[in-house]
Amino acid sequence: CDLAAAVERALAELPPKRAAVCKLRLIDDLSYAQIAGRLGIREKTVETQLARGLQFLRHRLRQLSIPAAR
Repeated sequence: CDLAAAVERALAELPPKRAAVCKLRLIDDLSYAQIAGRLGIREKTVETQLARGLQFLRHRLRQLSIPAAR
């Protein structure tokens, strides 16, 4: 199982806004401020959505027996 493909599949399971936040941070390496500006949300919302998204991704990757960053 390819890690990148597994992450893409897991991201597709997230709610659209949460997936967008995670992709902008993890793939595009944008700052919280940049993500907030791009999506028109507060930085605190970015922080919350990213934390929830990462928690889900870790859980999903553990199910696939793929080591995830902690």
